Amino acid sequence: MQNGTILQFFHWYYPHDGSLWKKLKEEAPRLAETGFTAIWLPPAFKGTNGIYSIGYDVYDLYDLGEFDQKNSVRTKYGTKQEYIDAITAAHAAGLQIYVDIVLNHKAGADEAELIKVRKVDPEDRTKFISEPYDIEAFTKFTFPGRKGQYSTFIWDFKCFSGIDYDQKTKETAIYSIQNEYGEGWEEVVDDEKGNYDYLMYDDIDFRNPAVREELRRWGEWYYQQTGFDGLRLDAVKHISPGFENEWLDHMRTAVGKNFFVVGEYWAPGNLPLLLKYIEATEGRMSLFDASLHHNFVTASNGGKDYDLTTIFNDTLVNEKPELSVTVVGNHDTQPLQALEAPVEEWFKPLAYALILLREKGYPCIFYTDLYSATYKDKGHDGKEYEIFLPACENIDKLLLARKLFAYGRQRDYLDHANCIGWTREGDPDHPDSGCAVLMSNGDEGVKTMEIGKARAGKAFTDFLGKYPGAVTIDQDGRGEFRVSAGAVSIWVEKT
Repeated sequence: MQNGTILQFFHWYYPHDGSLWKKLKEEAPRLAETGFTAIWLPPAFKGTNGIYSIGYDVYDLYDLGEFDQKNSVRTKYGTKQEYIDAITAAHAAGLQIYVDIVLNHKAGADEAELIKVRKVDPEDRTKFISEPYDIEAFTKFTFPGRKGQYSTFIWDFKCFSGIDYDQKTKETAIYSIQNEYGEGWEEVVDDEKGNYDYLMYDDIDFRNPAVREELRRWGEWYYQQTGFDGLRLDAVKHISPGFENEWLDHMRTAVGKNFFVVGEYWAPGNLPLLLKYIEATEGRMSLFDASLHHNFVTASNGGKDYDLTTIFNDTLVNEKPELSVTVVGNHDTQPLQALEAPVEEWFKPLAYALILLREKGYPCIFYTDLYSATYKDKGHDGKEYEIFLPACENIDKLLLARKLFAYGRQRDYLDHANCIGWTREGDPDHPDSGCAVLMSNGDEGVKTMEIGKARAGKAFTDFLGKYPGAVTIDQDGRGEFRVSAGAVSIWVEKT
């Protein structure tokens, strides 16, 4: 069986020209050949800004680019039919499709309602700073462009627990909506800001049984439309684990398979929170390894002063490898975004080797590291910047190395602050598999590593072409492998 590898097939600044679904349809065969097995697609439903919505400001979950709503029929990425065609092409190429689901909030309501709220302290949302009073809030969603097709459900203030804008006074604040389901927030795992249930827009209240029923119905509809193979769940940090558990159990039962799920719980450098969430959801979903990404950022900024032997310390892939989706970057961490934390370019080949060529974790490659990207936006200082993100050096070869060589027993040599390595012995199911990986964040390095007696007398060369010459494996199955300064080499059998 081939190693699994995910591609995040979008970035925040992808053009608003409706081309993404068509691009996937064209690219699917090449992506499968390169070594990808699954594609993570962005939110496909209509956002409040129409073709300018990345998809996380979700307006209508049932509009996949089919109805004239928010000044467009198509979404940023294309029409519903183009979406379905892209998924069909991906499946034909042998790729799985993971769809991005945003259930924390809704945006762009069609009508305002007069509702009763209490204002809360934004830094401690458990503290009310007003008595109940009325505001005018956009909380009613009637979807006039869809006219009841697929669902006649109307969302109103009873479906939400919080809002951040009073249309009557034009005041922005965090308001707890007073309704029959409670005046406070739902329980979440973290106590950041007292309670971080509220994130943005109209915060969905999962205590309302009608809301839960509608989202179950929608989930089944979405699967029937797309035949997805897995889910990426957005903003799970801000959603009640109880709802996630109920909804996932229902969906897996309804579709008759235990499909893959990864949640976005972004807590860099805070492994205990990730583990706490896994406990709350009883292992129902994987999580992105924000802790490992944090280590990559620190290592790339630290250069030769970073101790590579600590790269897996306090990471999900080390503690719960079976539930760890490993990343080097994503749409939130790319430059000029809210969680901006890019890994420096020189370290990316090392980071990708660390997630692609080892036995633990499920790696996810970011769009810009495969295709590159150029864009402009304002930074946190208000100034405009032009950003160019080159593709990661040798990314195609790193992916191919995972597909062909990264199998079998792993021996670790994580024993030097500036030079670490490991070997994969290979297995009978993958002819010519097996490799020796060596990397340095300082000077040129050398390390004797064992790859197995079956390779005695065999010559190994650097698959990436970064280090010249060949290494001959001795009678004990060992070789003296080398790596250039600040680089990674993947030594494979010369054949």
